[in-house]
Amino acid sequence: MQSKALLQSTITSAGRSLAQASEEKSVLLVFLRHFGCVFCKEAMKDIGNRKEEWLEKDINVILVHMSTHDKAEPYFSQYGVGGIENISDPSCTLYADFGLGKGRLSQLFGLKNFIRGFETTLQGIPIGLRQIGDGFQMPGVFMIRNSRIMESYIHASAADRPDYDKIISCCA
Repeated sequence: MQSKALLQSTITSAGRSLAQASEEKSVLLVFLRHFGCVFCKEAMKDIGNRKEEWLEKDINVILVHMSTHDKAEPYFSQYGVGGIENISDPSCTLYADFGLGKGRLSQLFGLKNFIRGFETTLQGIPIGLRQIGDGFQMPGVFMIRNSRIMESYIHASAADRPDYDKIISCCA
């Protein structure tokens, strides 16, 4: 898994390291799936709806994605997280460093995924036809403070929806 050296060498779109960001405020580090994934869009929408509340609690949200910053920003803007600090990781190296692997078919295409995908589209989030990123990459969420992981959520299924309140409760 990650070390302080990894956090120091990982630079965000704001030009600072993850270590520096976590020493200034608690960091909610969210690893997204590919931008065509309905669950990635749902996660961005959930974060967009809560980011101001989290900022008031001194929590900085940083998104990790598999695209370039230029390609990611329109997706971020569309789902309410435009301008948010982020990390581009098209090679999925950081994902692997945090223990996030590739999904098995049952984690990506199981019955739970189809049901949740249908429910999500009923909420107005469209299924994407264009995949930007590795379609097999699994997501995850980490709460980091002073270069230490305080809490984590590793998705068992691409359709899992993290309980952000539970995750941030360790540092809020």
